[in-house]
Amino acid sequence: MDPVRIAVREAVHILSSSKDGGCIFSTLESLKHYLGGTENPALPGEQEEFARVHFSAFLRCLVGKLSPDWLELLPNGQLEELWASFFLEGPADQAFLVLMEALEGTAGPSFRLMKMARLLARFLSEGRMAAVMEGQCRQQTELSFPLLQEALLMKVVSLPDRLGNCLQHENLAEFFPQNYFPLLGEEAVRVLQAVVDSLRGGLDCSVSFVSQVLGKVCVYGRQKEILGVLVPRLTALTQGSCLWQRVCWRLLECVPDRAVEAVLTGLVEAAPGPEVLSRLLGNLVMKSKKAQFVMTQKLLFLQYRFTTPVLQSLLGYLAMDSQRRPLLVQALKELLETWGSSSAIRHAPLPQQCYVSKAVLICLAHLGDMELQDSRDELLASLMAGVKCRLDSSLPAVRRLGMIVAEVASARIHPEGPPLKFQYVEDELSREMLALATPQPAADSPLETGPSVAAEIPDKQTVGGGVPQVPPQGSDSELDSDDEFVPYDMSGDQELKSGKVPMYIRDCLEALTTSEDWERWEAALQALEGLVFRSPAATREVSVELAKVLLHLEEKTSVVGFEGLRQRALVAVTVTDPARVAEYLTSQFYAINYSLRQRMDILDVLTLAAQELSRPGRLGRASPCGSLGAASQPRCAGAASWRAVVDERIRGKTRRFSKGASRQGPAGSPNEFNSVAGYFFFPLIQGFDRPLVTFDLLGDDQLVLGKLVHTLGILMYLAVNTTVAVSMGKALLEFVWALRFHGDTYVRRGLLSAVSCVLLSVPAERLLEDLPDELLEARSWLADVAEKDPDEDCRMLAVKALLLLEKLKDKLLPLSSP
Repeated sequence: MDPVRIAVREAVHILSSSKDGGCIFSTLESLKHYLGGTENPALPGEQEEFARVHFSAFLRCLVGKLSPDWLELLPNGQLEELWASFFLEGPADQAFLVLMEALEGTAGPSFRLMKMARLLARFLSEGRMAAVMEGQCRQQTELSFPLLQEALLMKVVSLPDRLGNCLQHENLAEFFPQNYFPLLGEEAVRVLQAVVDSLRGGLDCSVSFVSQVLGKVCVYGRQKEILGVLVPRLTALTQGSCLWQRVCWRLLECVPDRAVEAVLTGLVEAAPGPEVLSRLLGNLVMKSKKAQFVMTQKLLFLQYRFTTPVLQSLLGYLAMDSQRRPLLVQALKELLETWGSSSAIRHAPLPQQCYVSKAVLICLAHLGDMELQDSRDELLASLMAGVKCRLDSSLPAVRRLGMIVAEVASARIHPEGPPLKFQYVEDELSREMLALATPQPAADSPLETGPSVAAEIPDKQTVGGGVPQVPPQGSDSELDSDDEFVPYDMSGDQELKSGKVPMYIRDCLEALTTSEDWERWEAALQALEGLVFRSPAATREVSVELAKVLLHLEEKTSVVGFEGLRQRALVAVTVTDPARVAEYLTSQFYAINYSLRQRMDILDVLTLAAQELSRPGRLGRASPCGSLGAASQPRCAGAASWRAVVDERIRGKTRRFSKGASRQGPAGSPNEFNSVAGYFFFPLIQGFDRPLVTFDLLGDDQLVLGKLVHTLGILMYLAVNTTVAVSMGKALLEFVWALRFHGDTYVRRGLLSAVSCVLLSVPAERLLEDLPDELLEARSWLADVAEKDPDEDCRMLAVKALLLLEKLKDKLLPLSSP
């Protein structure tokens, strides 16, 4: 009979029946020589048979004997240490599986459960997990056991979850995910080091099991923990070592297809630059279709959460090798095609559009003129289509993206043509994108020294143009310096005018329409706002005519702030005679032969005038004093100053017995917008769906439509507590319902804001009495927008409107309850 089997059977019998600690200790010591760690180890064949046939069963027997009484059969923990040595010195894969099986099969909390948990923590701390993975790497070159490998893979990766379920509140820190997965990364590096040593010794070895562990950990969402350890270590090890690079490439090539995306995503984020990424990946994108799809499609078009350095690292990796550069050219074609798609502009959120725009500029910075030559026509067509669509957008940020990319890309794709140049407000994003378009010089480039130093330290003898100033001979700079002279304050000086400032409304009207004296024309424009507030009766006589003149007024001189002066004067006229001027302006909004700028001006004036009319206490404030020309300001200032002195003296001489508030609250006054809100609102909302010869709100003029929607929402909000608010709310909800699926983001934002304005302005009781069907329809639409709209601002506005609806319901529930 087999001596190994006899020895194991006798040992199991003694463990099961004996209570003698010495006998048990000697029995276990006799079996340890089959592990090969004693002075007189067993024969290699016997060791192999014990490990392959008997080891797991014997470990289960040891687990079954674990109890406080059994361990106390010998003093000083001798028996426990010998018991643990079988798990720590025997075949690591079997010991790990038995431990996990025993932990999951033990009802806790208990003595046995915690003893095995601490043993497993010791198992991990002594590097036995590396032995588990290394054993599988060596076995795959000889004899493969797929079921065993699958069981090991699942338990290695899911150990934190399994131990958390078993131990619950008694869980150990070693099993927390933030501690376990970095440890697993360290063990993986040790296994790879063993693989490298084996290859140097001429032995074959596989990294497939480590690849599977890495892939499954990343699929579980723990890329940062494991790659945060692996990437820095592999970055250092692969530098200058071709063998380490080959092992690393093989490690990533063996990752299963289902885990390629998770691994590459984490690796691109963790790698500090394209050089490191190229060293770790090699030409993986040329060998694996899955990796190519992830790197050139998924990470560029379907995800946009990555930072700019990550995007630079990804595209720089494609540019670093001649075999990969055709993929970069193809990526640029597809990026520009997406960038120029009108559908993508309408439906892609702004962060994704910024992401694609940055990718286009980075690709252009990496590619040379010869590489762009063959695709020039195709790239230029996509670019021009995108420029047209983006300049038509109603969002300033989208238009700015179009301008920046158009300037840079046109100069690179079509350098011999006239350069495109746009005017836009520079911000942090625009400066970042322009910096991306500049190719970075190499670290050893001579361009990094010399000129830059000279540019940073300008010569003291140069001026803005860069021309050196030669001091005249015989001059003493200290004596000739005029730094000690204080400049004369000329900030209060005014330019002298040959004509007089108009004193009457009709004089202003005449000067603006017929005068050829540009100084008089300018003086009339500057004085008009104050005259309107000072002479409201005279203004009402010519209000419509004056509004017409101001609406069509064009700048004839270089007067400072022309648009602001014109707008304020038009607002003042509208406030003074709101019904007639608003009726005129709203009729002109839908008239033919007006520019889009004039229509936008009409909406701005109506909004500002409505805000002024609805302001509380407007009638009681001294508006003329703040709006008159320069000639009348000193008088008002003087009156205010002497009145302040008198009030201060009265307060100083008065004895008060109460320290309550002495200042009275603002006197109540009617809302002037109440009686004229219909003149502002209803004519604007009635003709939006009637296309004109030069104006089509539902077609190409979506910028004006968005402005109209926002204006209607503001007018609705300003009509709070007015008698016409209910009718306005019903009309506005019908208007919103007709346009709720509009493709332009700016328009959708206005529609959502308008719904909130209706909920804020119309009394809750009237909403549920007069508009119940509209509210139900709006609720379902808002819920859909909050979940599915691509624009973040639209989703937030929809959520706010839904919250207002909930507050409305909660407000009315107490009233309806008995």
